[in-house]
Amino acid sequence: MSQENVEIVRRVIQAWNQRDADLAASFMSSDLEWAPAGPAAVEGTVYRGREEASRGFTAVWETWEEFRFEESEVRDLGDSVLWLGRVQMRGKTSHIELNQEFASHVVLLGGEVTQIHTFLSWSGALEAAGISE
Repeated sequence: MSQENVEIVRRVIQAWNQRDADLAASFMSSDLEWAPAGPAAVEGTVYRGREEASRGFTAVWETWEEFRFEESEVRDLGDSVLWLGRVQMRGKTSHIELNQEFASHVVLLGGEVTQIHTFLSWSGALEAAGISE
């Protein structure tokens, strides 16, 4: 099942890169919890459920002209997956460009994503997943 989980996470990332909220949501449980990184994390924003997550995705895409993930490494943790990579972003209005580490710790149950916690550093994600390096 865990290799299937890795593939599901990769499909969610691909859907994000294609800006396809419906496709991304199709892999998520109805009681999904998404805790995004960045300004939303400072505000303590947590999206709950597929519809709320889809609205959150759309809000991000309305702010950023470009917001693309590039995978560096994926770790199969059994019932969760740690995705490590980079994010490239460009503000729609400001045109400010960012290229930085990005990570997601994704918990799955029965082939559905139940939790997504994202981080602006690999070290934060490794710590949250209980991995020391």
